Amino acid sequence: QVQLVESGGGLVQPGGSLRLSCAASGSIFSLYAMGWYRQAPGKQRELVAAITSAGRTNYADSVKGRFTISRDNAKNTVYLQMNNLKPEDTAVYYCNTAIIEIVSYSLYPWGQGTQVTVSS
Repeated sequence: QVQLVESGGGLVQPGGSLRLSCAASGSIFSLYAMGWYRQAPGKQRELVAAITSAGRTNYADSVKGRFTISRDNAKNTVYLQMNNLKPEDTAVYYCNTAIIEIVSYSLYPWGQGTQVTVSS
């Protein structure tokens, strides 16, 4: 059973940056496109960034130009570099499999997520 462990969240001021990491157990990690999802209080979970096994990336309009997704297949890890953060980016962030066209497609059990709070 694949396990996902997210880390790197925290409290940051508007305009600040954070880098999230997601470590996955299991040797099949490199076969799938992966994505970063987020869920704000009272809202549905949404996919904001995706990356194929070969490294092609795609982003939701709300984060395009500010977030960068990357992956290291040798380390079974996917990253999310978040720059110019806004209060509306406040949410719990999760990783899971995804479809590159920014379509949710979660195959693995959800991890605990990592809280990102953007506030002055």
